[in-house]
Amino acid sequence: MTAAEMHVQEYLSRIGFSCPAVPSLDVLRSVHTCHLMSVPFEDLTIHSGGQVQLQLPLLYDKIVNHRRGGFCYENNSLFSWLLTKLGFQVTLLSAQVKNAFTGRYGPPFDHLILMVNLEGQRWLCDVGFGVPGFSVPLSLETSAPQEQGHRVYRIRRDGGMHFLEWQKEENRGVEGDWTEIYKFTLESRRLEDFKEMCQYHQSSPSSIFFCKSLCTVLKPGGRLTFIGHKLITTTFPTLETEGVLETTTRELKNEEIPGILADKFGIVLKNPLIPKDEVITPPPVMY
Repeated sequence: MTAAEMHVQEYLSRIGFSCPAVPSLDVLRSVHTCHLMSVPFEDLTIHSGGQVQLQLPLLYDKIVNHRRGGFCYENNSLFSWLLTKLGFQVTLLSAQVKNAFTGRYGPPFDHLILMVNLEGQRWLCDVGFGVPGFSVPLSLETSAPQEQGHRVYRIRRDGGMHFLEWQKEENRGVEGDWTEIYKFTLESRRLEDFKEMCQYHQSSPSSIFFCKSLCTVLKPGGRLTFIGHKLITTTFPTLETEGVLETTTRELKNEEIPGILADKFGIVLKNPLIPKDEVITPPPVMY
């Protein structure tokens, strides 16, 4: 497949976007949310005998033609192509995710994110993170809290480093009670810069993507997640639930998994999936 076979309108149809696609803030917000609600964040290629390759035509074929998802290097790099074709000014950035198990950050190029410059304003975009990712772009022009539904985010600056943080539902509104998600600089990167870490995440016992077969997608009012042999349904807080995040977990048998992936996520794998949910080994080098 060549770049000539990549079509913007087919991509927009894939994510359910049908409005006029002009480079405006409203369109940026809309395509960002549409992407998150249509294209799963998943690593199932790794657990079904395949290898992720960072070539845009291959990613387009996977995500658009075969209606799959991907992890950050896949979803965000292809999304950057779409935004560029729509007329947006896009910069690839390198982020380091804070590990929930070790409390330390991953290495450089651990996570691929996007910065969009629009009418003199800079916006952080990320359709390749999962939980607790944001649904619409965040402003890089302020360190003030930015509210999105039941969650609040902020981008704190310390010298040349930016820290994406959020407040958990139970701590919302508590002064100073922020949890770091990842840190990043605004230095422009190329997709080729991420190839080594992309391979690391497919082969290292210190990577969640190697240790756990997972797939998650944003839904109206919640999120649906598959991991190992579990299907987890998350319902976001509402006034009726008094701000409580509700989750239900269903244990799956091996023979149920292909049907669940097809029915709930729209994913049909070419090769059998080997479900995996192993403990992540702390990395030998901490950042």
